[in-house]
Amino acid sequence: MPTHSKRPLTLRDVSEASGVSEMTVSRVLRKKGDVSAATRERVQEAARRLGYVPNKIAGALASQRVNLVAVIIPSLGNMVFPEVLSGISEELEGTELQPVVGVTDYQPEKEEKVLFEMLSWRPSGVIIAGLEHSEASRAMLNQAGIPVVEIMDTDGEAIDTAVGISHRRAGRLMADQIIKAGYKRIGFMGTKMPLDHRARKRFEGFTQTLAKSGIEIADQEFYSGGSALAKGREMTAAMLKRTPDLDFLYYSNDMIGAGGLIYLHENGTDIPNTIGLAGFNGVELLDGLPLQLATMDACRREIGQTAARIIAARNAEGANDDGQVVELSPTLSFGDTLRKA
Repeated sequence: MPTHSKRPLTLRDVSEASGVSEMTVSRVLRKKGDVSAATRERVQEAARRLGYVPNKIAGALASQRVNLVAVIIPSLGNMVFPEVLSGISEELEGTELQPVVGVTDYQPEKEEKVLFEMLSWRPSGVIIAGLEHSEASRAMLNQAGIPVVEIMDTDGEAIDTAVGISHRRAGRLMADQIIKAGYKRIGFMGTKMPLDHRARKRFEGFTQTLAKSGIEIADQEFYSGGSALAKGREMTAAMLKRTPDLDFLYYSNDMIGAGGLIYLHENGTDIPNTIGLAGFNGVELLDGLPLQLATMDACRREIGQTAARIIAARNAEGANDDGQVVELSPTLSFGDTLRKA
């Protein structure tokens, strides 16, 4: 694991890296004064490379820290993350720390901007979704000098501390159960992988396990944007028209899985005998469906609670236990749509 710098970066560091004066660096970073475009780009590139973030509270507080925890997530529309936020809020309630939320919309460039703004207020810690970040974001997190907890995923190298599940393992576990239940013609539907790293890792674990049993994905389709329920209905109808002999449909999340389940139920399909279904996330909102969708709980609230507990402990005790990885174990629910072996 990387070792964090004990000395915060200063204007002098950026000045030396860019070859201009500290006053010019200050003008560029404060977006004030007359500075040439070439000089401005040179300073901004040096700041990005170093991971420098200006300190908006410099001189205002003796501690140079505020009692805020930056929580950076890709979406508030996705039902997964509000539950994570609830876990964080619950755990921080008895402390002086308060969470403040930034949303990236799964865009690396937006993550950089959100991180830059949040770190400039010198929070007491960062909780950020995922292990994949741009070079600029990684530099800022490495140089922040505060606890950083990456959440939701443990398949990769953490900057500081990681709390989550192994998505590759989750994909393998689901594939194992599908194979044991005797399904052989499997279709997959999910979000577009370049933006959703955790879905990609589940898909990798899933397909690798199927391959070991001589089974290949018979059909697949990916989507981005729009109502997940509507997309689930639409993709399920299109896939079964295209490949009518499928006997199992695996969805990258419960919401598109619910759309597929509703479509099949309305058409009188014998679930799980003619065709089985499974999703991912264990979304409680779907408990009212005519059949219970097979799924896997991603430990969302526990992830939020554990991450917040680590941040609070390291602020209270001054501990330097970076490098910790907390891997939680998701629970498979067979529901009514996956035959038990």
